[in-house]
Amino acid sequence: MEIGISTFLETTPDPETGQVISHAERLRHAVEEIVLADQVGLDVYGVGEHHRVDYASSSPAVVLAAAAAMTKRIRLTSAVSVLSSDDPVRVFQDFATLDGISNGRAEIMAGRGSFIESFPLFGYDLDHYNELFNEKLELLLAIRASEKVTWRGGHRPAIDNLGVYPRPVQNPLPVWIASGGTPESTIRAGLLGLPIVFAIIGGMPESFAPLVSLYKQAAAQAGHDPDKLPIATHSHGFVGETTEQAADIFFPSTQAQMNVLARERGWGAYTRQTYDTARSMRGALYVGDPEFVAEKILLLHKNLGVTRFFLHINVGTLPHREVLRAIELLGTRVAPIVRKELSRDQDKK
Repeated sequence: MEIGISTFLETTPDPETGQVISHAERLRHAVEEIVLADQVGLDVYGVGEHHRVDYASSSPAVVLAAAAAMTKRIRLTSAVSVLSSDDPVRVFQDFATLDGISNGRAEIMAGRGSFIESFPLFGYDLDHYNELFNEKLELLLAIRASEKVTWRGGHRPAIDNLGVYPRPVQNPLPVWIASGGTPESTIRAGLLGLPIVFAIIGGMPESFAPLVSLYKQAAAQAGHDPDKLPIATHSHGFVGETTEQAADIFFPSTQAQMNVLARERGWGAYTRQTYDTARSMRGALYVGDPEFVAEKILLLHKNLGVTRFFLHINVGTLPHREVLRAIELLGTRVAPIVRKELSRDQDKK
């Protein structure tokens, strides 16, 4: 099972001081985080694409490329690329370039995104939300499959037998489908035989089990071997020396940012009670000491059969030193527990 980090490169006000880190400093911190994640043995680092003042992650491939030459084994992925409002040719070129720099460690996580600011920014109509993703995913996969492409759609100019370069080291360049948990996106990924990532940021992770079954059924229906398709999840969390310490460090910034989103989306206020409930063993927050977080990841594997787990450490802005320590603990203490336990289970079979 692979274990890694995901981030949106938050630049929200510090909940205690009110200070806001600059985009430039947060970008430099990200490179430092990726290098550390590689050094402590984590498997993957993902940067999500956003176009808001409170995130510094509008160009995930550029951030990942900055760390690619400074790392050796960690895989580097978007989390996600908002394919609906981007150009599949440029997405492929950016990540093929990253693949070359990293010598075959790049991945694309394609999704529609949970925010909509990129649509007006790049001149797209939200009424075409679903059409844009379906069409652009089709083109991205066509580019991945063939050096020269002939393609025609309804929202992008046609391509007539043109080459797309550079070509990646990996053949094929991995493309994942990101899902917030809708049956439609789950079935799409299964039918296409693409690995899937579920964003589980509320409720109980075990409730996603029917979607995992739906995904595997769709894959089998289309002639793919469901046992060979990776399944990942992405959830908020933090690792501390003790569970109490982790909970107290992670809560203020999480509450602040979740309440910003609550005001934007009409959700209820995010309280300490909400937070503590989500930290329970069956909740969606992976906050605690290394042993507790490892136990929750193992439960997730048992319930959903996941092959990759992303811990999204920054929900709002945290002190950089705390983020680095959490990454260190995830790599040196959480991951070994999970790997040892899963290896023991495998040996019993």
